[in-house]
Amino acid sequence: MNLLAFDTGTEMMSIAVSRTVDRQVQLWQHTASGGAKASTDLIPAILALVQQAGLRLDVLDAICFGSGPGSFTGLRTACSVAQGLAFGANVPVLAVDSLLAVAEEARYQALDKQASCIVTALLDARMDEMYGATYRFDACQWTELASSSLVKPEELGRVASVPPEPAMPWVMAGNVFAVYGERVALHDPAAETALRITALPTATAMLRLAPQLLAAGKAVSAEHALPSYIRDKVAKTTAERMAEKAAALATTSP
Repeated sequence: MNLLAFDTGTEMMSIAVSRTVDRQVQLWQHTASGGAKASTDLIPAILALVQQAGLRLDVLDAICFGSGPGSFTGLRTACSVAQGLAFGANVPVLAVDSLLAVAEEARYQALDKQASCIVTALLDARMDEMYGATYRFDACQWTELASSSLVKPEELGRVASVPPEPAMPWVMAGNVFAVYGERVALHDPAAETALRITALPTATAMLRLAPQLLAAGKAVSAEHALPSYIRDKVAKTTAERMAEKAAALATTSP
């Protein structure tokens, strides 16, 4: 299977290409700073990596992109590039949930020898909030236990719960621990056993997830690929700000 994957939804731009030759998977990867630079650097970096792999875009089985949640600008960049490349090459697009990619990266880093585990994936959403979701890995398959949500650090319980099996490894993973510290905690003694792993949604994690997602029929044509924002707005309108100000004045007036 020949695959291209990339993610620009966080502070890191991650790109990877896999090529299968004689049933052996060969891997090429590239990481660099994301953010505003991703909009100009992503396409040249992709084309260079595909060339290194000795592939053409039109022989790919799919183009995978990190669909979010994450930075609005980064998600739009990844989605539009995936659509453009896939449309020109006439190959399908696979949108990979960024939190699931975080979970897979954490599992690969810390629990690669475990047959099963539970991972709560957490990404900084700024504005004193986090994106979070919980997944179970078992029999080489991922299952969503708590869907992606936007929560305050103190609301971790909305997207995480202690595993029902005490012996099952449980990991909290993401980029929120240095930002929010001990605010990211569950008020449950069992939660103290959870590992905390700093992880981002890498392109190599997306490549490991791709076979399961493709087998489940998740690939779509280029025009149907969409990012997943979760937070649907980052700024209030003038009318909303004026209404809040008026309400505040009304409550403080004698």
